[in-house]
Amino acid sequence: MTKRRIFTRLFAILSLMLMALTSDVSARQALDDTENLIVAHVDEGVENAISFLERVVNINSGSMNFDGVREVGQVFDNELTALGFETEWLDGAAFQRAGHLFARRGTTGPHFLLIGHLDTVFEPDSPFQRFERVDEETARGPGVIDMKGGDVVIVEAVRALHKAGLLDEMIVTVALIGDEESSGDPLEVGRAPLVAAAQEADIALAFEPGDGDPGTAVLARRGWTGWELHTSGTRAHSSSIFSEETGYGSIYEAARILTQFQENLAGEDLLTFNPGMIIGGTTVEFDKENSRGSAFGKTNVVADTTIVTGDLRTISPEQKDDVKSRMRQLAMDNLPGTSASISFRDSYPPMGMTAGNERLLALFDQASRHAGYGPVVAGDPREAGAADVSFAAGHVAMALDGLGMTGGGTHTLEEWADLKTLPMQTTRAALLMYRIARDWD
Repeated sequence: MTKRRIFTRLFAILSLMLMALTSDVSARQALDDTENLIVAHVDEGVENAISFLERVVNINSGSMNFDGVREVGQVFDNELTALGFETEWLDGAAFQRAGHLFARRGTTGPHFLLIGHLDTVFEPDSPFQRFERVDEETARGPGVIDMKGGDVVIVEAVRALHKAGLLDEMIVTVALIGDEESSGDPLEVGRAPLVAAAQEADIALAFEPGDGDPGTAVLARRGWTGWELHTSGTRAHSSSIFSEETGYGSIYEAARILTQFQENLAGEDLLTFNPGMIIGGTTVEFDKENSRGSAFGKTNVVADTTIVTGDLRTISPEQKDDVKSRMRQLAMDNLPGTSASISFRDSYPPMGMTAGNERLLALFDQASRHAGYGPVVAGDPREAGAADVSFAAGHVAMALDGLGMTGGGTHTLEEWADLKTLPMQTTRAALLMYRIARDWD
């Protein structure tokens, strides 16, 4: 390559860098002096934040590794205590898990509930155990974005506000849940402390990685409900099927009901219902706890028992109740010689699209633009699975999720983090909290 070509390429690179810097400075002219101080505190702490992230990722905290979950909780406990929080470890024996860390600070101003979780899907026998810095902008590790990266964003945002002397203008509760990836039983007992915290708060901010796009935030999440369909028929020789004495058998009745679900419910906006397992025959064994089963049947015998299990995802409590009622109705009017029953088990509630959530997204979008990170729009609820923010959203005026670090490969051995999003998400969250507190009546 000639010297002239080298100079031309260097000039082009420098020009692009100058344009980016100018754009960033121009955007940040909308920040006041206090906000610039917050940004400066975030920027100066980036490498320490990455080291903090590495430390917690390297502690295995699979949901069933209770000691590991508690150890990670203690690390965050130490950090929050140093920032003036009163902390409490809530033992999880009552719901068969390790427990949760809750921390609180402040007495006046808007009450923020910041939600994360300590556990990961990677148990001690997983081959994926260590943080790896791939390059300046990328890292790999178990739970690096789902969601230890989000937990670090929580701490670093609070740290920046503390350094700027702003924490006394707000109330902050941090809830780090210990069993998000594998919820304990009963679930309502495990989430009772989160619900109680939400009932005292004004705004819930959750730091899951969202859909992986830093230009989106989660405005709404669909809830999760399990369902179980049982059909019964008359056991008899197959030569008598469809007769008045025998009827249609349990498998035909289950097929009728599933077809009715598909024909009458499919296509409704943001509604899905999936039959995940079906077992039918003359002898059926079903292990509900482990979602498995077995059946015995012969081709010349009419099946007398069929079990179908599935899930139901809805965007609002009203949609959930309506669909459950319709599914019950469709399970009636049984084929001759058969009967059916369907039961439901509500798990994660929906996080609905409320006006308050839309207002919070608008404030977050504005903070992002002013910080030079560009616009943020609402993500597709179809891309957002069930999460703990849903337990809080119905009790606060405003809620938003997807505010954690982004990357990809969650729940796989290739989970990775975009390290650039650590200071970005920290800055956005801190500015949002400051602005709400500044303008709070």
